[in-house]
Amino acid sequence: MIRTHRYRLALALCWAVSICFGQNAVAPDGIYRITPVRPIDQLRAEALRATPPKEEGKRAPDLVELVKLDSAIKLDIRYAGTNNFLSTPVYTQARAFLQRPAAEALARANQKLRPLGYGLIIHDGYRPWYVTKVFWDATPADKHIFVADPAEGSKHNRGCAVDLSLYDLKTGKEVAMPSVYDEMTKRAYADYPGGTDDERKRRKILRDAMEAEGFVVNPEEWWHFDYKAWREYPILNTPFEKLGLGN
Repeated sequence: MIRTHRYRLALALCWAVSICFGQNAVAPDGIYRITPVRPIDQLRAEALRATPPKEEGKRAPDLVELVKLDSAIKLDIRYAGTNNFLSTPVYTQARAFLQRPAAEALARANQKLRPLGYGLIIHDGYRPWYVTKVFWDATPADKHIFVADPAEGSKHNRGCAVDLSLYDLKTGKEVAMPSVYDEMTKRAYADYPGGTDDERKRRKILRDAMEAEGFVVNPEEWWHFDYKAWREYPILNTPFEKLGLGN
């Protein structure tokens, strides 16, 4: 027990040192974290004053709250707390929305996973545009491949992208994958050949279930899936607290 305690202290110290020197790494708590380029409060204030790209000829949005379609869908909305790559809340509420066709497709995928012993756990869905700008401005340039450019908008901003994983129906716990969520390394790639056989198997189960319902995986992020009709929807910037409770 003494050795285990010392080992954990050593891990925590290594993590603290990495933060002090501006390095990016998976912390001892299993969360991938970076040192933001600039203070988040400053970036948030700037993003809230900024204006999203304007688009025309898009469908009227119809965002649906996922847990109201299927209560077996679990939520672990990382950006509503500190367990995310910026180590600070960027959402005011722990909720997840998608455009109705995407939400219904996700619910079907969740039901098809149940005979395999799994359910879906959601880390993020619809994301207001200003949050995308915060992510971009906070992330070092060499990691921009892992975040969306606010000048173009994100599929999350359109309500047609979801970040998710599997949880074990018996234990209720999220399963291990080849990388942790939001990890900005090659381990996050959808075709990364490393990790264990079981981790790659679970990654494939998730991908097969999502692709069967019209989603496409992001090549750099095994957890990120885009719904096929994302081009039909506009970039949105509505915060969660203005979406109401009636979906």
